[in-house]
Amino acid sequence: MTGILVLAGTPIGDVSDAPPRLAQELASADVVAAEDTRRLRRLTQALGVQPTGRVVSYFEGNESARTPELVEALVGGARVLLVTDAGMPSVSDPGYRLVAAAVERDVRVTAVPGPSAVLTALALSGLPVDRFCFEGFPPRKAGERLARLREVADERRTLVYFEAPHRLDDTLAAMAEVFGSDRRAAVCRELTKTYEEVRRGGLGELAEWAAEGVRGEITVVVEGAPERGPEALDAAELVRRVRVREEAGERRKEAIAAVASAAGVPKREVFDAVVAAKHAPGEG
Repeated sequence: MTGILVLAGTPIGDVSDAPPRLAQELASADVVAAEDTRRLRRLTQALGVQPTGRVVSYFEGNESARTPELVEALVGGARVLLVTDAGMPSVSDPGYRLVAAAVERDVRVTAVPGPSAVLTALALSGLPVDRFCFEGFPPRKAGERLARLREVADERRTLVYFEAPHRLDDTLAAMAEVFGSDRRAAVCRELTKTYEEVRRGGLGELAEWAAEGVRGEITVVVEGAPERGPEALDAAELVRRVRVREEAGERRKEAIAAVASAAGVPKREVFDAVVAAKHAPGEG
């Protein structure tokens, strides 16, 4: 029989938020793979539990090398518990490679749900939470960060990011540049800890605040892009869209009406553009 891989969520701040099953899994697992074995030791002491299995490190630097070893233990029947410093493994933390490798070997993977900085920040942000997307950490380099932000400039869903405190001011300034300084956002700092703080406001305002210096674990929630009105299309694009519809078998009159409706312009404007294009040099 193959073993089982257990992904266990750990507290993001207050240790009393640890789910009861976490202590049970720590005590019974054959192998405990921890992002930081020293932090694991502090956690087990706080929970009053002593792991009976083998404890190994599993972090970004050795993830690739240690994954095959853990998979072999799983295939051999071991119960492997994976924990990271805070939150759920594989969510901007080590774990994805191990899960993928375990699935490939038909090893069962389950989870002990726990605290989530992403969901906690969303709930506290005061921004729409019915649809959202998690973008992880923005790139460290300024040019790459701007390029990544531009990719989601028109994203309608609420955006969630992690960020290091010493890069927060630059990231918020870049967001204000790309998304607009008035776009609403919330900076959630030290969630569930003693000095928890949620700062809400426009991106420009928050960037100015962060420039003074911010400490702690940071999650940033940004409002999605507002719904855009009809596109502002030039005459050439209106003509192109009409031709596409005509080539698909639509009559010109219906094609003009459909393009005008989609673009939010009068039908006469589209008709005049089509007629002008027909009589332009080189057009038949």
